Amino acid sequence: MLVLVLVALVYVGAHAASGGGTPQFTVLRVGHGETVDVPNDPTISPLRARIVSIAESQIGYASNPPDSYCNKYSAYWFSGAHDCGNANLDEQWCADFAAWVWLKAGAQVDYQYIHGDLNSSSASFYEWGMAHGTWHAYGSDYVPEPGDVAVYGLDTASLIAAHVAIVIGDVAGSRGPIAVNGDGDLSGFSVVEVRADEYDADVQRGDAPLSGYVSPD
Repeated sequence: MLVLVLVALVYVGAHAASGGGTPQFTVLRVGHGETVDVPNDPTISPLRARIVSIAESQIGYASNPPDSYCNKYSAYWFSGAHDCGNANLDEQWCADFAAWVWLKAGAQVDYQYIHGDLNSSSASFYEWGMAHGTWHAYGSDYVPEPGDVAVYGLDTASLIAAHVAIVIGDVAGSRGPIAVNGDGDLSGFSVVEVRADEYDADVQRGDAPLSGYVSPD
């Protein structure tokens, strides 16, 4: 499995469509000299395009202090412990990141600890999707679109999920999307990172397979 960690988010070129026109791929330069081709979809809505742009702009962000879960996204939502020694708040933050990206892009976000609203629980995206009719279970005919949130390790009985990530692209034949992860921890501790073919969660807690996708309203 290829883990791709952004050192600097750089547009390094595009593969032009046959005969010119809209580029087929945006190329992101990532660590160790590697790159990932993110398919461009000119048919996506302006909202989805903003979600992708904002998510990509955050790649490389790391919690502060290091080796903590202190982060600016939880602080934005006033969610987490006040033990960071700075303006950040302390809690695991993949869902806080995804909700922040959606909100900044202009998607509908109600962040509160009420059934059907978004909050720091990864499973809240499943609940939100069910409440808004935008939940798509993995294995259905649904093809993920840029701007969706992928949910991993979902247990619907207990309403617990392991992780969520922002979809920025999908390659036909892949088991999972290209996704930007808040609170990823495969390349470092508690960072924003990008992975290709993310069919299980970008976390170190063990097996947490892709459960489905939630589309912005």
